[in-house]
Amino acid sequence: MSHHDDFAFDPVKGLPEHLPQGETMLWQGSPRWQSLAVRAFHIRKVAIYFAILAAAQSVFRFADGATAGDALKPFIWYSVLALLAIAILTGLAMLSARTTIYTITSKRVVMRLGMALPLTLNLPYSKIESADLRLYRDGTGDLPLMLSSGDRIAWAVLWPHARPFRFRHPEPMLRAIPEADKVGACLASALQGAPTSPIKSAKSAVRFAPNIVTA
Repeated sequence: MSHHDDFAFDPVKGLPEHLPQGETMLWQGSPRWQSLAVRAFHIRKVAIYFAILAAAQSVFRFADGATAGDALKPFIWYSVLALLAIAILTGLAMLSARTTIYTITSKRVVMRLGMALPLTLNLPYSKIESADLRLYRDGTGDLPLMLSSGDRIAWAVLWPHARPFRFRHPEPMLRAIPEADKVGACLASALQGAPTSPIKSAKSAVRFAPNIVTA
């Protein structure tokens, strides 16, 4: 099944309905699954965890008088478990990226999510108090959105498209998106009521984006 098949029943790809007159699509994209696997599904941390367990078991066996061959046996079993866990998490990251589309328009942010059950979040700019931008070395970035105090979406519903450790006031997050600096500038301009189009021109608007903080 292709990426487009996941949204075959949408009137417009990634949107629950056609945009009303006067509303313009400024950008649309999906997470990069490789970055999502590392930062949301933590495959590197999982690999390190199993490596530490294997090393500890080997040290204990060697201390108890086991031969070098017997002492190294835990590395075999833990390597198999680690590969299995990483394969599962990588598959989930790929599925999550394939079933996610973020859309920025001149009036709102739309998040089309859901690996099992499709969910569409419409976030008008009147409900977004601010946005942050965090860039990473691989060229991707995260854009968490702070909502008005009266508006709340459950963290479990949002994950993995939620800002980490913000459980009391969950923040939806456009996660692991390519060219995040341009997308962030585009969103900043739209939040200020002066949306830029096309996305290629968004980078020049960074200096006019007080709501976007690069970390």
